Amino acid sequence: MTRRSDWPEQPVEHRAGRADGGDRGDRTGSGAPPSSRAGGGAPLPPEEQARAICLRLLTGSPRTRGQLAEALAKRGIPDEVAEEVLSRFEEVGLIDDAAFAGAWVESRHHGRGLARRALARELRTKGVASSVIEEAVGRLDADQEEDTARALVERKLRVTRGMDREKRLRRLVGMLARKGYSEGLALRVVRRALEEEGAEEGEDSELFEGYLPED
Repeated sequence: MTRRSDWPEQPVEHRAGRADGGDRGDRTGSGAPPSSRAGGGAPLPPEEQARAICLRLLTGSPRTRGQLAEALAKRGIPDEVAEEVLSRFEEVGLIDDAAFAGAWVESRHHGRGLARRALARELRTKGVASSVIEEAVGRLDADQEEDTARALVERKLRVTRGMDREKRLRRLVGMLARKGYSEGLALRVVRRALEEEGAEEGEDSELFEGYLPED
């Protein structure tokens, strides 16, 4: 069993602010496994193997506790050993799911325009606890989310000009829906953008009657 004094008390930098960039190409548990033998001799204890796996993965990009637990399980690390190692990494600040979630929300909302619903879905796939997700996505209020949706539509308006009216409206609303915006918000934002561009509100309302609900 590894003594507490053997653990690194000066954690490597936890680059939570790089959560989005670090996710590209992320395959938890991938890459060459650490050597299971010390100098080609006796096998390393499971604790040492677990530490090496976690440190290597965290050096590449920030990870959640759930992601690291999955990686350890795939390598055959016993559950009790994994729990001890992961808890110790949390104590020294190498794992911080709250920081990861906060950075993820900030990066993915401003970088990709994702809404709270889509952000929560992504964080759940990374094993983040529901309470942590709620706190992170709760930092985005309804006004900020709508402003981002409007900016997304404004950018797409130019490339949809010349399309059939129905196809154009459905494409813009669908784009917002895929990013996690509610149907009512998506329709409202698209209608407003088209009105500002000169579209007639009556035509839009008739076109989408029964298609999407109002908020």
